[in-house]
Amino acid sequence: MRKSILILTGGGPAPGINTVVASITKTFIAKDYRVLGIHGGFKGLFSDDPEIVELDFLLADSIYNRGGSYLIMSRYKPSDKDFEQNFNLPMFVNNNIELLITVGGDDTASTANRVAKYLSAHSHPISNIHVPKTIDNDLPLPLQRPTFGYESAKSEGARLATTIYEDARTSNNWFIICAMGRSAGHLAFGIGAAAHYPMIIIPEMFNKTEITLDKIINLSVSSMLKRLILGIRYGSVMISEGVFHELSNEELTRSGIIFSYDDHGHPELGKVSKAHIFVELVEKRLKELNINIRSRPVELGYELRCQPPVAYDLVYCTELGIGVYKLFSEGNTGCMVYIDHLGKVKPLNLADIQNPMTGKIPPRGVSIDSDRIQTIINNIFQFIKEEDYPLARKFVPNPEEFDFMKILNW
Repeated sequence: MRKSILILTGGGPAPGINTVVASITKTFIAKDYRVLGIHGGFKGLFSDDPEIVELDFLLADSIYNRGGSYLIMSRYKPSDKDFEQNFNLPMFVNNNIELLITVGGDDTASTANRVAKYLSAHSHPISNIHVPKTIDNDLPLPLQRPTFGYESAKSEGARLATTIYEDARTSNNWFIICAMGRSAGHLAFGIGAAAHYPMIIIPEMFNKTEITLDKIINLSVSSMLKRLILGIRYGSVMISEGVFHELSNEELTRSGIIFSYDDHGHPELGKVSKAHIFVELVEKRLKELNINIRSRPVELGYELRCQPPVAYDLVYCTELGIGVYKLFSEGNTGCMVYIDHLGKVKPLNLADIQNPMTGKIPPRGVSIDSDRIQTIINNIFQFIKEEDYPLARKFVPNPEEFDFMKILNW
């Protein structure tokens, strides 16, 4: 029987998924492999009637530069009972599948390992190779290499953020933008820095103090006050949605947001407008201070996930797709494909980066103390410092409360 590989996409979309899938397809077809794709993420592996498609060159050539994912995705997480009762082992046996390729984030990688272990225990050992995908850029790739999709999402986010900033200048008001990023602030900081926002708030900034709503609000007001001193009545604040993951239950209750949770136990932040909550809290604070500043909320998230990949990701994802074959041909399994800064393809063994107790891959946060980040904070951000106190007292009686360094205990 002809040898086959199976490609599965899990989690949420990111620019470049189709490029990865198309590059894998073209490469393996040329090596006389049958390339199969499965719709529905891992849910398809636990179905009696999985929706499988055979991928050929013409299909691959038609999707390689498209956004979204040709293979339907899901966040389905199989239970132990699913493995015992619902796993479709005959699908792997009957199609002579030798390699499972998963495209996704840490949850997808962890589940792929479970699948490979199950198949090995049932006398059908296969290789499994993971392609790291997330616009959050929070998988721990060496040398701060980005996860694919991040650069495209940042590019589109910067375009939108720049337009929003121009609206603020034109209308002489403020916007508060909340950007996607579950547990790290890479996307929010990258977008905000590209658009020269005077204030960006990400969870990593609170490395020396607890995150609270009051601190987030005071950081926002600090930037507004600094610009008032400078005679500027407009601006934008960028906030990473990841701050919600670090808020205590008491703080979440104060925010008024009631979250639902996905199959992996993550709060479904996309269902609520975090920016709206922040605008309400900032305007309440400004009213208490008798400062007349208008602000408007904007969410940046779903707009970024399915855009066509930029040139960086088109090349990067092509290299990753071809790299899968290289690792497979060398006998690698249970690993992520990694392209280093010199363009060399290397395996990152999942066992080496996963938490041995939970099987989860710890997220990579923003290196807040790095020169790259501190340069933006110290030269692009605008906020109240001790030297601003005399002028700030024209607007607030207690400027110390809005001192950027004191708020963060830096």
